[in-house]
Amino acid sequence: MNILSTSLGGLDLLASAVLILDADGRITYANAAAETLLENSFKVLHQQRFIELFIDGDRLRTIFVQAMDHQFDLKRDDLVLERPGGKPPLHVNMLVTALDDAENPVLIELRENVQQIKLDREERLLDQSQANKELIRNLAHEIKNPLGGIRGAAQLLELELPSHELRELREYTQVIIKESDRLQTLVDRLLAPHRRPQIVGDVNIHEVFERVRSLILAEFPSGLRIVRDYDLSLPEFRGDKEQLIQAVLNIAHNAAQALAPRIANGDAEIVLRSRVARSITLAKVRYRLALDLHIIDNGPGIPPELKDRIFYPLVSGRQGGSGLGLTLAQTFIQQHSGVIECESRPGCTDFRLLIALP
Repeated sequence: MNILSTSLGGLDLLASAVLILDADGRITYANAAAETLLENSFKVLHQQRFIELFIDGDRLRTIFVQAMDHQFDLKRDDLVLERPGGKPPLHVNMLVTALDDAENPVLIELRENVQQIKLDREERLLDQSQANKELIRNLAHEIKNPLGGIRGAAQLLELELPSHELRELREYTQVIIKESDRLQTLVDRLLAPHRRPQIVGDVNIHEVFERVRSLILAEFPSGLRIVRDYDLSLPEFRGDKEQLIQAVLNIAHNAAQALAPRIANGDAEIVLRSRVARSITLAKVRYRLALDLHIIDNGPGIPPELKDRIFYPLVSGRQGGSGLGLTLAQTFIQQHSGVIECESRPGCTDFRLLIALP
């Protein structure tokens, strides 16, 4: 029986990608999930050789030949499929079924390996954070040394000015001094998380949330609703309370500023949510329990061009922003054996803070 003579409409309801290949390895069917995963419509995929969609198809070619020879009925494999054109690789669990159909002998089912994707993303965040630390330290020291000399020279110049020129030219020397002080403050903020040792004590995460809530509402007293969604059974843990307050505050304050149009309309909302996560891997270490914290807003979302760079230092999506808030937040959470992740779309931005519990 030719499998394509039967109705395949039900396969579009599956969350996993399903493809059927002919005897030459060309795609004769792809369901909706396959179109999404491979980022092409069936019209584009039709009659393309499946293995040619990927850079290194040798392993796929071997599996296809084995299926054609009926060396197995069902084969399962975890693969990383590299794609051309700079597209990110696909981490998939692949099931290959040998069909009793001479014209269309192979069915392939692809399921994204969500755990591997998550581990790779966390590893990138950790590598990025480490690179940021080195960049910040080096850049800050390179700026700080000449900055003191510039400020000192401006002060000496001001003292040497003749009295009849002092009032007019003092404006220029004051600009130099004030801008030097501003840059010094920026450098100090860059170095702050690497200078101050952690002050560790017992921390109740809801006290952290409540402090942040009161600070945000004091600045935005009307038009903004902050929803508490707490799991009150969460245990206390050892940590630096002030660092955690600063990390949560940086994220929540960014959210409130992004919500300015909705605050004006009176329908802005931030949700502070606390849960426990089980069997979590952070920085390649498996933890039985972790705090699973969310700061969710109903704002416009993060611009697509900034999504992959929001934790970089000096990257800001707001006019006049320093671009340090999220960098410092990520640093503080990582110092607590945790990580910050972000999912964003128009109408919902969700910052997720995972913090390991002993």
